[in-house]
Amino acid sequence: MLELNSCISLSDKDYQLEKLLGKGKGGYSYLASCGGSFFVLKQIHHEPCSYYQFGNKIMAELNDYERLKNAGIRIPLMIAHDVQNERILKEYIDGSTIEQLAKENLVKPEYIAQVEEMCRKLYPLHLNIDYYPTNFIVQNGLLYYIDYECNEYSDEWNFENWGKKYWS
Repeated sequence: MLELNSCISLSDKDYQLEKLLGKGKGGYSYLASCGGSFFVLKQIHHEPCSYYQFGNKIMAELNDYERLKNAGIRIPLMIAHDVQNERILKEYIDGSTIEQLAKENLVKPEYIAQVEEMCRKLYPLHLNIDYYPTNFIVQNGLLYYIDYECNEYSDEWNFENWGKKYWS
């Protein structure tokens, strides 16, 4: 875990870590600032995860980003990466997560329609994404998948059979 208020250099720029945004099975995500703009810095971790097997996490993130971008999924732009230190710098998407909206019973039908549109792009490519509601942010009415993880498609882990139950 990185220290808050410290500076991390990436692509010849210094980013100050403002706050921890969250911890996932693959890494810690921090709100970072540079020149008055905000970003997300993801630091890969190697903590054990009983329900998921990892290979090379940083390379998987880079490959998955390309797969999702090519599929036309709305994701944050990857700005920079550091393979050696296992860090990724992403565009910051400011908004509420689907988890936050679900707790307040504010998940709108158009958000479901947008994730279903993502599914229509992913399923023919034999891909699933992690449909857990913390991985989706709504900004100005648009749904973003803020993680880059994607996996080989299976019915068990698709939106209809797994993800949707967590969205209400």
